[in-house]
Amino acid sequence: MKEIVSVTSKKELASFIDFPHELYKNDPLYVPELFIAQRDILTTHPFHKHSSLQTFLAYDGDKIVGRIAAIQNNNHNKFNNTNDGFFGFFECINDQGTANLLLDTAVKWLKEKGAETLTGPVNPSTNETCGLLVKGFNSSPVVMMTYNPEYYITLLENYGLAKQTDLLAWHWDGQNYNDKSLQMLDRLQERLTRNSGITIRKINLKNFKAEADALREVYNKAWDKNLGFFPMTNDEFDYTAKDLKMILDPDFALVAEQDGKIVGFGVAIPDINQILKTIKKGRLLPTGIFKLLLNKGKVDGIRIMLLGVIDGYRKMGIEACLYGSIIKEYRRKGLKYAEASWTLEKNDMVNRAIEAIGGDQYKTYRIYEKAI
Repeated sequence: MKEIVSVTSKKELASFIDFPHELYKNDPLYVPELFIAQRDILTTHPFHKHSSLQTFLAYDGDKIVGRIAAIQNNNHNKFNNTNDGFFGFFECINDQGTANLLLDTAVKWLKEKGAETLTGPVNPSTNETCGLLVKGFNSSPVVMMTYNPEYYITLLENYGLAKQTDLLAWHWDGQNYNDKSLQMLDRLQERLTRNSGITIRKINLKNFKAEADALREVYNKAWDKNLGFFPMTNDEFDYTAKDLKMILDPDFALVAEQDGKIVGFGVAIPDINQILKTIKKGRLLPTGIFKLLLNKGKVDGIRIMLLGVIDGYRKMGIEACLYGSIIKEYRRKGLKYAEASWTLEKNDMVNRAIEAIGGDQYKTYRIYEKAI
């Protein structure tokens, strides 16, 4: 007899975070999340200042067989004038009954909050990790991207969830890029500077606080029409920026600037999943922290995770210049792969810029929805 338990204690929270390790123990592609990072996002992340979530565990006897979070994102609903409810952190054995029980529990909690839809997975929002992997099951996820078994597609769709939108991931392998296009980007960048006074420069980490304040403004403007977007609060952006600064390579953090005003930026980070894969159960102590610190310089892949240009400066080629500059630096450093993720499937302007320099659309992540 399966039952659902609301997570209320530290012990239950630890069980919630650790469940995937048991579920994926025989999957060589699985990468454990850092325990401390998962704990913080579920309890103390600035998201909780404006919104709320409730985590649940599914038991079969004394064995955990699934987990889910029901999420009320007040800032999303206020910004988009909706009454959407969300689910995330979904993990489940290959059993439709268990999946239905988890999703029913999330729906019940959300309907009590006045939600009219069930949307996800988001962990806990589109400003963090999100989307169900539906294409590209033959390689491990890169840093801060999701991963799941292929049978999750059946579990969610059998429940009645349908595609809302797809999120695309793009790949460059070794020196597989369009060199001619990169040379053209050099000329485009020269023309941008000559005609519009727009230059590309590296983020100044010595003045990181001021840079982060300017980037936050650009981020919230650049993504304002993206599906499911809501602006980050100051605390949320600072929280994310602080985390990224710990692993940031300044050669992969670029801004587009006009007369001292930042109008776009692109950031790539080292794919530290190469290291996290070796850290048992995502525990930094006692030895995980040394693996992370000692091996950070050996990481040979990157993820281009942020790129945006504010309205009024799009369709000028800035997106292509930012992507091209990062890929050129990737080539100079002799890295083995790069991923750009994620982009909205209908963002033709950005997707064309990636395709122009040889990006291969190799993974797809899906956001689902259902009226409740």
